[in-house]
Amino acid sequence: MKLGFLTACLPDRSLEDIVTWAALHGYEALEVAAWPNLGSRPFTATHLNAEGFGPGDADRVSSLFRGHGLTLSSLAFYDNNLHADADERQSINDHVMSLIDAAALLDCPTVGTFVGRDPGKSVAENLRMAEKVFPRLVDHAGEKGVKLVIENCVMEGWHPDGYPGNLAYSPELWEWMFDLGLYLNYDPSHLLWMGIDPVAAVRPYIDKVAHAQAKDIELFPEKRNRYGWPGIAVERRDPWNVGWWRYRVPGLGQVDWVRVVDALYEGGFDGVLSVEHEDPVWGGTEDRIETGLQVAHRTLRPLIVA
Repeated sequence: MKLGFLTACLPDRSLEDIVTWAALHGYEALEVAAWPNLGSRPFTATHLNAEGFGPGDADRVSSLFRGHGLTLSSLAFYDNNLHADADERQSINDHVMSLIDAAALLDCPTVGTFVGRDPGKSVAENLRMAEKVFPRLVDHAGEKGVKLVIENCVMEGWHPDGYPGNLAYSPELWEWMFDLGLYLNYDPSHLLWMGIDPVAAVRPYIDKVAHAQAKDIELFPEKRNRYGWPGIAVERRDPWNVGWWRYRVPGLGQVDWVRVVDALYEGGFDGVLSVEHEDPVWGGTEDRIETGLQVAHRTLRPLIVA
């Protein structure tokens, strides 16, 4: 297993700068953010431009990683592949296709995205739509020797009432995804706030975990007693502010990383554990983000066999 991080936490840095910093601070891999230019949308970045990405670009990026002794673990584009607007949905699907092509040129094993959801349709209706949307993407990935991985993030901010906006939040849905040929980008933090034991949930499916993310979470049960599980309802000005939990870097929340990492090892996972830094305490400036990444490294590095 190798320890890496998702580059989206440093959207204004160049990939070259991030690679240099990561190697200097003991990281072994990077999950590279590869959104198209989306303006000010949070937790996104464009550190690799998939459109027009060719062999020369692949040589340059591969040389950069090789020169610093780093692994490129995944290309990251977490967006709504079931978007309610047909044109937007097609654009997102097409970008995933471009990332699969770029990953193949880079010998990068995975491309990460979301299933997503049309919030105007039921879960059952969305699943039937996904069964029409994803075969094209999965088949193309298979032809290119790339695995398409889905993060189990709830994406509650995509639903007007704070319900799941990404239909990959439970083992029941993982089994449905696996039947489509998709793999899991396992993140334990999302399971914890949904009341699911992250270790018990993943144990039967570790052979389907092609990539893993390390994000922690801090829960405030006394606030949940006021809002209930979906979170703030009356004055929810920020769709992402549930009101009774917040993300943290590993070591500052309630995920039991000893159990999580041990379960991954026991199940035979030998891929990359990638820190996804969305901690509001250690955010806001690049210096604080770097500190957060160092906290995560100090927490996880002793648990990973060198």
